[in-house]
Amino acid sequence: MEPPADGPRVRSDSAGSSASQGSRTKVLLRQRLSQLLTCIEDMSSDDEANEEVSRTLDEAFQLCGRFVPTDAFRLHIVTWNVGTAEPPEDVTSLLTPDVQPSTDLYVIGLQEVRATPLKYISDLLSDDSWSHAFTDALAPRGLVKVASLRMQGLLLLVFAKHLHLPFIRNVQTTYTRTGIFGYWGNKGAVSVRFSFYGHMLCFLNCHLAAHMNYALQRVDDFEYILETQDFDLFETPRVRDHRAAFCFGDLNFRIADHGLHFLRSSIDSGRLHLLWGKDQLISMKKKEPFLQEFEEGPLNFKPTYKFTRNSDTYDTSGKKRKPAWTDRVLWRIKPKSPPSDEEDEKASTSTDDGLDEYPLLVTQEKYTSDMSYGVSDHKPVVATFSLELRKYFDTQLVHVSSVGVWSADQDAQLNYTIQQDFLSSTWDWIGLYKMGFKSASDYETFVWVREVDLPEINELIQLSIHKDEIPALGGEYVLGYYSTNLQSLIGLSDNFHILESKSAVADNLVPDNVNGLNKLE
Repeated sequence: MEPPADGPRVRSDSAGSSASQGSRTKVLLRQRLSQLLTCIEDMSSDDEANEEVSRTLDEAFQLCGRFVPTDAFRLHIVTWNVGTAEPPEDVTSLLTPDVQPSTDLYVIGLQEVRATPLKYISDLLSDDSWSHAFTDALAPRGLVKVASLRMQGLLLLVFAKHLHLPFIRNVQTTYTRTGIFGYWGNKGAVSVRFSFYGHMLCFLNCHLAAHMNYALQRVDDFEYILETQDFDLFETPRVRDHRAAFCFGDLNFRIADHGLHFLRSSIDSGRLHLLWGKDQLISMKKKEPFLQEFEEGPLNFKPTYKFTRNSDTYDTSGKKRKPAWTDRVLWRIKPKSPPSDEEDEKASTSTDDGLDEYPLLVTQEKYTSDMSYGVSDHKPVVATFSLELRKYFDTQLVHVSSVGVWSADQDAQLNYTIQQDFLSSTWDWIGLYKMGFKSASDYETFVWVREVDLPEINELIQLSIHKDEIPALGGEYVLGYYSTNLQSLIGLSDNFHILESKSAVADNLVPDNVNGLNKLE
């Protein structure tokens, strides 16, 4: 089996294989057009014939548009076993931030983040060094941290463009331990799930059992994780219930049977395809039905383990570990429920599934490793995807706006209006964010929403912020409504400018002297 000359884009969709669905659609479309021509040839003034023409035209146009999503978004996934190392000075090349079109969602999955007891406790109190490195690289480019989860050495981070924040809802995280009889978190998985414009997405960062002889345990642990991770939404209680699930991490599958010399000569000569047949994950997919539900791009990059640190040389220690593709990115699209015999006859016109009316197509654009990083004995793996989907909604749940001129010389006013019903709370709040903010908690100040009665839909509510809490130096800002129940910012105002305080300038105040606010935990 020869490797392809160019890495093909791998595509899947929410209604099954895009190739088979496309062919089926074309056949159905031809049938409808053929029926239309027959109707036209036999057309009379009979109302029944006219109705038949109208119905056939409607069905033909439905078939034309059914698999054509209206919006495309770029997803960028990084997985890296960092081997307890501290982050390098610059992680920018891992993120390719200047790519066009620009990336909408970043998902970073790390394994073996340093987790000594003292270090782990200090990281719980504030972000760890790896979180800081990625946040500092992405925040200036308008990416905001949506969620993060840490389980000992496992770390999962999700960032999104700030314009998408009001349409990312129902954010939840969970974890599963599989190390030492399921009680220790050095192995296992952490996950983040959320609704993205109404499409339920799940991201699972795994670290499975090591060593060549534990392939079956890796498979069992992975299946256990998929079956036991529990979310509290009725429609998507498990990972595989989501419209799309992305599973990645140090899955630790090895290349079986081949000797070290053959492995290295195949890698050095670029004949990677000679190793695919003995890759444990590829072999296991042929035997395990649940693994067959997942897709993976071709392994057209060098095995990412095990390297001598700070080099591009495979392990030269006494152990001389065999190179392996331990670090992987898989994805799964929720299949369309198979129709019954009666439904199958009507399949050409049935669009009430939701998967037809609101399709989700996933195309892998890139699957590679970055050999330039050497702080770990693993190389990071990068996978980029295009998510093409029809939005279930594009209206913010809450409309927020600034009122009039803002400066620290006077109290400021803001308005908010509930535009759609949702589970609001008197613990919701509206934050003032400087453009380039890092997360929902990275505000300059905040104000609680109305505490007496929850507002009615479309009721205009006005709140004020005391002038002492407004940034004296001014700049570009945005207001955001945070929902404690949905765990996300569900309403963002347009950007607006805060004027520099005249009194602060007159008094020669510096940043350290103003806005010393205690932020909401």
